[in-house]
Amino acid sequence: MRSAISGAIAILFLASIFLGAANAAFAADGKIAHMDLTKIFDEYNKTKDLDKQLENKGNAKQTERDKLVAEIKKLKDELELMSDKGKEAKQTAIDDKIKKLQDFDRESRDALRKERDDMARQILKEIKDTIDTVGKKDGYSLILDSRAVLYGKEGDDLTNSILKTLNDKYAKGKR
Repeated sequence: MRSAISGAIAILFLASIFLGAANAAFAADGKIAHMDLTKIFDEYNKTKDLDKQLENKGNAKQTERDKLVAEIKKLKDELELMSDKGKEAKQTAIDDKIKKLQDFDRESRDALRKERDDMARQILKEIKDTIDTVGKKDGYSLILDSRAVLYGKEGDDLTNSILKTLNDKYAKGKR
């Protein structure tokens, strides 16, 4: 019972600090806006281009994998037709190919995951930098992600503005 009361007091204390900070920012003639970070990330043209690159690399890896699987299948078919003398050597070759396939799968998956994570980090940094620039230029005290906003006026949503800024900058860089 006592810990429940302590927890409630702690929550009220933290809420009052947050509300006080937000109130102070607003009272200091601060502007507050929100934006949908997920939409910006997904609709940013650079994200789309890098996703296509990753998809192409994944397809190339799948083609390589399919060749390895075909080799294994061919060896297994040959194994069935062999006499007992040659089966042991053929089975060793099959086992080696299967290990090579497993290593290839793991390495390909890890490389594509690392590349995707690096890409996401790079894009999120660009988005963050653009949000900082817009916030400073337009005098915002706070720009929140829409996931943390329970209510916000449509006019305070910077999603499309930030997305346009990013896509325009990306288009200029591609030329």
